[in-house]
Amino acid sequence: MRVHQVDQGTQEWLNLRASNFTASEASAMMGASKYQSRQQLLAEKATGIREEITPRQQAIFDRGHAAEAGARPIIEKLIGEELYPVVGTEGDLLASFDGLTIDDAIVFEHKLWNEKLVSEINADTLEGSGLSAHYYWQLEQQLYVSGADKAIFVCSDGTENNLTFCWYYSCQERIQALLAGWEQFRKDLAEFKPVETKPEAKGVALLELPALVVQIAGEVTTSNLPAFRNEALAQIEAINTNLQTDQDFANAEATVKHFTKAEKELEAAKRQAMAQTADIDALFRTIDQLKDTMRSKRLELDKLVKARKTAIKQEVIVEAQASFNDHVAQINLRLPVSVPPVNADFAGAIKGKKTVKSIREAVADTLASAKIEVTNYRKIIEENHDLLTTTINGRPYDFLFRDLSEILVMPSGHLALLIKDRISEHEKAEAARLEAERERIRQEEERKAREEAARLAELERQRIAEEERQKLEAEQAAEEKRIQEEKKATFLEACKNAKVVSEDELVEEEQLEMVIPKPEPVHSAPEATVTIPVSEYEALKRAAFKLQCLEDAGVDNWSAGYDFAMEAFHNEYPIH
Repeated sequence: MRVHQVDQGTQEWLNLRASNFTASEASAMMGASKYQSRQQLLAEKATGIREEITPRQQAIFDRGHAAEAGARPIIEKLIGEELYPVVGTEGDLLASFDGLTIDDAIVFEHKLWNEKLVSEINADTLEGSGLSAHYYWQLEQQLYVSGADKAIFVCSDGTENNLTFCWYYSCQERIQALLAGWEQFRKDLAEFKPVETKPEAKGVALLELPALVVQIAGEVTTSNLPAFRNEALAQIEAINTNLQTDQDFANAEATVKHFTKAEKELEAAKRQAMAQTADIDALFRTIDQLKDTMRSKRLELDKLVKARKTAIKQEVIVEAQASFNDHVAQINLRLPVSVPPVNADFAGAIKGKKTVKSIREAVADTLASAKIEVTNYRKIIEENHDLLTTTINGRPYDFLFRDLSEILVMPSGHLALLIKDRISEHEKAEAARLEAERERIRQEEERKAREEAARLAELERQRIAEEERQKLEAEQAAEEKRIQEEKKATFLEACKNAKVVSEDELVEEEQLEMVIPKPEPVHSAPEATVTIPVSEYEALKRAAFKLQCLEDAGVDNWSAGYDFAMEAFHNEYPIH
């Protein structure tokens, strides 16, 4: 719901009601109002012409407002919440709430105390089901516009003694019917054309009866009573009692009036007979006949005048409204946005105007003023659009000014400041965004640089480690080769000394390798190292070589091998 900051009863409120469809009009729109027909509402919404409020009606309204003010604190105490008068719209549907809770959950609607409505409320058995359509259509629209859960419908004179209420909850079927009704009403309103109200069918009464003449001179000397009686009875017999058409009803009503008159004439004849004032009676009858004829024609002409004036007012206003709408449409075709709504109050302009000339002049003046106001808006919009286009000057700032319909109707000075402020704020925000992006990129580059440096450092460490490993392996391989060569030489020497083989058998190294097995290959994987004193290293080296010599000599299966091995060992490590 859109809330409008207007006070109920003010001109601003009346203007808002005129441009929307109100909750109080809902029952008339649905054809359920006690006070206004749907056609009357169409004419009123199309032309803005409302019936003048009579002093009696105003007095009733004043009593209703006073009663509402008295009932409000009573209901607030009952529901435990404060109630606030609110005017709100949902689309073009308007509701003026007597009261609404702060959370828009409860609607308060008050009616002045009357016994018939009290009976409806007291007969209620199921959430407002006892209320007539004249009331519940208004409540349905109030609940729809506000989105409230329920309405408390109150009838009172402002006192606790005369106060009754019921709760009303919206019915989905009724809401759908209400919205469909307004949709059709909009279509009918767009096609509405004033229709001149013609006077009702005028009944043709029976032929005028001849004047009854009675003269008495102690006895009845002259009388046409028998002829009068026969004529009257014949006409009575001829009366049509099968009433079907408007003309039948009109004739019947005219005949009723004629008989009323005839009855009075009979009574007058009685008095005439008694008074014997025939000449005076004829005079009076003639005067009465002329008076009645004049009165009848006067009333007929008066109705024609009123009906024609109303029709002329409607025609003039509808024509002016159409002209104004066309003018606005043509203006809007040439503008980037539509001009704001302009209130052309034609109905208000003709209030109090009596002549057709004054009516047409008032409407023409109002139309001209409204067109001038629209034209002024056009000029402002065009100038402001030029200002905006020039200031932007091709820069991609259109997204900063998506609310064109609001800003293009500002005074040009205000718009210039607004444009400057928005662009400045955007450029500051954009500069901050770019700086933040640059900082992010810098930090990202620094992070990548650190990671690359760490990666290169790791590669260098791995390279150095690999070189160290390869160097160590080369040294170990060289050492192993040296040891093997020493072992081979030692064993060869031992074999020679022990005469194990002849000189000729030791010619080639390949043959020697058959006698002395090759050592196991050294694994390239780096081994853990320890630091020990040189003396311990030499002792370990001696022990290892001693063992190797024993194994080489085949100490486990050669009886003379041990001595041979020890001899080879001591040749390498002499006993001091």
